[in-house]
Amino acid sequence: MERSSDRGSTASSSRTATVEYLNDEVVADRGWDPRDGEAFTRAATSDLPPEDYGTIEVERDEYVLEAAEAAGLDWPSSCRAGACTNCAAVVVEGEIDMELQQILSDEEVEQEDVVLTCIGTPASDRVKLLYNAKHRDRLQNRVI
Repeated sequence: MERSSDRGSTASSSRTATVEYLNDEVVADRGWDPRDGEAFTRAATSDLPPEDYGTIEVERDEYVLEAAEAAGLDWPSSCRAGACTNCAAVVVEGEIDMELQQILSDEEVEQEDVVLTCIGTPASDRVKLLYNAKHRDRLQNRVI
C-alpha cells in the first residue's frame, strides 16, 4: 500500500530527502497542536535534544527508520515488517511511500497521514513527520 500526502511538497527525483522529525510525545507534553505546523516552528526555537527534534538526510530507497538509526537516533520499532505500530509516525508535510503493510486502516493512512517508518521511504524532497506516534489512542492496541 502506498501512502502519500501532498500537503506542502511535491514529489521529486532528487536522490535524498531532508526529513525534519519531532517526537510526538513532546508535542503532546507541551500542548502543541500537532497538525498546524507550528509545532515544528516551536521545536526549532526550543531547547529540545537531538533525539526529540532535528533533521536527517534519507536516501530515496532507504527506510526512514534505518536512516534515523544510522544517524544515531533510537526511534521505537519492533517487527520491522509493517505488522505493528511501534514505529508509527504522522506525516505533517511532504510524502512518504510505504511498502505493503498489514496493520493500518485506509482511513489512518489516507486521512490521518499515519505511516510506518520501518517500511516508509521519502517520496518528496522535504518531509516533516511526528515520530513516536504509537502512543496515540487509535494506535496503542497494535503496539508489540
